[in-house]
Amino acid sequence: MWLLLTVGILISALGTANGFFEKLTPESPEVTMSTREMITYWGYPNEDYEVVTEDGYILGINRIPHGRNNSWNKGRRPVVFLQHGLLTSATNWISNLPDNSLAFILADAGFDVWLGNSRGNTYARRNKYYSPDSVEFWAFSFDEMAKYDLPATIEFIVKKTGQESLHYVGHSQGTTIGFIAFSTNPKLAKRIKTFYALAPVATVKYTSSLLNTVSRIPTFLVKIIFGNKIFEPHNFFDDFLATEVCSRQTLYKLCSNALFILGGFDSQNLNMSRLDVYLSHNPAGTSVQNVLHWSQVVRSGEFQAFDWGSPVQNTMHYNQPTPPFYDVTAMRVPIALWSGGNDVLADPQNVNLLLPKLSNVIYSKKIALYNHLDFIWAVTAPQEIYNDIVSMIAGDSK
Repeated sequence: MWLLLTVGILISALGTANGFFEKLTPESPEVTMSTREMITYWGYPNEDYEVVTEDGYILGINRIPHGRNNSWNKGRRPVVFLQHGLLTSATNWISNLPDNSLAFILADAGFDVWLGNSRGNTYARRNKYYSPDSVEFWAFSFDEMAKYDLPATIEFIVKKTGQESLHYVGHSQGTTIGFIAFSTNPKLAKRIKTFYALAPVATVKYTSSLLNTVSRIPTFLVKIIFGNKIFEPHNFFDDFLATEVCSRQTLYKLCSNALFILGGFDSQNLNMSRLDVYLSHNPAGTSVQNVLHWSQVVRSGEFQAFDWGSPVQNTMHYNQPTPPFYDVTAMRVPIALWSGGNDVLADPQNVNLLLPKLSNVIYSKKIALYNHLDFIWAVTAPQEIYNDIVSMIAGDSK
């Protein structure tokens, strides 16, 4: 039912403007490009690196060491690390034109910009010990991203730049793993000058997104539908939508795109000429276990580690029969937050529950018309968010 409602909203929002429902033909060259190619296409320098986590995952990361017109400045630049959200990748930060993409804006402002990738996505699908064809490879959720991915990536950046601390920008799940890592790992927390949280997510008790629907499906049935490895958005839901509702190619691509179904679609605030870029790079993948973990968080209303299904298994992982809770009140990192009034995932009720628990909020802004994906792709994002982030980083670096 929720899926059909989403489709109805999409149809209503998109209308029949200029043959939108005709065959989708890629017009943007970045559709077939990698992150590196997208960066260099716009004339920015790029450096590729691989980070190996303690448990063997190999994460591809990118660095934009300076902007297009400030390479002459050889001094130490403030380091900024950008971490994407659920089902996405580093491409989120460079999918719009340079004057509308946060990574490019930060580089042009004189910062040393790094783009991270979480295990399981397009650029982080290797492990020293397990093949991505194995069940073992996909036995992770955002717990491991916070415990292993984030510390490994940040320590790599610190060693590479020679700077002891950096600025952290997270969107959606990127904020979630930040909340976990910076509240449970004091050494890592000291590396963070300021935490910039876009569409912050901890508890999701009141979400009206597809996660709410998935949370009502028994775990065994979720595994029958999606398997127990990579979360594949293409399944019988898509087949139904394609044949019964989404008969035209462009609308089908939107209907079957798990990212837009989870985060909502805002034709009013997106650069529709970039839609082919968004669709071609998303969803970038995650594990079924990660989706199950989010479903558990919806059901419980708590910010809690993954429940492995029995007291015995939980004890094996946590030395206790139930999953531990994450205490965001323990985080002391200065944090600036931006939330959306129309966000179905990081919805206002959950954000209102989160804010009083944070002990060092230096800035908070609610953007009434924003939904979940507007924070990374909205045409107004520079005015609403990015210019403020640039000013805060510049001010903190003086």
